[in-house]
Amino acid sequence: MTTNQIRIKSPGEIDILRKAGKILSSIIGELKGSLTVGMTTRAIDARAEALAKKHNVLPAFKGYRGFPASTCISVNEGVVHGIPGGYVLKEGDIVSLDMGIIHDDYYSDTAVTVAIGCVAPEIRRLLDVAQASLYKGIEQARADNRLSDISFAVQSYVQLHGFSVVRDFVGHGIGRQLHEDPEVPNYGPPHQGAVLKPGMVLAIEPMVNMGTYRTKILKDGWTVVTEDGKPSAHFEHCVVITQQGPEILTKW
Repeated sequence: MTTNQIRIKSPGEIDILRKAGKILSSIIGELKGSLTVGMTTRAIDARAEALAKKHNVLPAFKGYRGFPASTCISVNEGVVHGIPGGYVLKEGDIVSLDMGIIHDDYYSDTAVTVAIGCVAPEIRRLLDVAQASLYKGIEQARADNRLSDISFAVQSYVQLHGFSVVRDFVGHGIGRQLHEDPEVPNYGPPHQGAVLKPGMVLAIEPMVNMGTYRTKILKDGWTVVTEDGKPSAHFEHCVVITQQGPEILTKW
């Protein structure tokens, strides 16, 4: 992947992506605040779809490659792409909410992992490290850095704290399509890959596991879980690279 293969967004496009990010952040904020013990993941998804309608945007995931819901909801050992259903939230669960929207023909995408009530200290530490690793990656999304500087920053921080980074699934470019070039891995050596330039928009999304980084896909063909059954956390922001540094478009 070369720099020339990554589409640079115009100022007008970035303005649309800012608006999309602001709307999506509002939706995710409302979803986070609504999570309670006894709620089903299907009910969370229904609320997400209602909020999208309220804000006059389309859920980006519904129907994407056949995905059946508006959100990906992954619980405990779930990593990504969990299909909402009849699972009932209980005290001590962790829930990853991953949602994308389409606003004015442009996409935005974000994810956050939320603790339901009190969780074990080690699980709280997993969430804290995973979220901090996202910001470590974002710090490296600067003009003239290399793409893998983001990857290295995430992996280094996660491993320093004794956790592992998922390798089977990565971040991505975003804009007129949900998934654009380049892929943004959360692991790898620094100073490699495309040179980052102002106007590039990236969805950076560490998936951090308590145990092994290895994953498997369940029989539904979508739900990804940790191979060892240990918890996983997922955080994601869309970021535009500017001359002044990275700008987060999906601030929660």
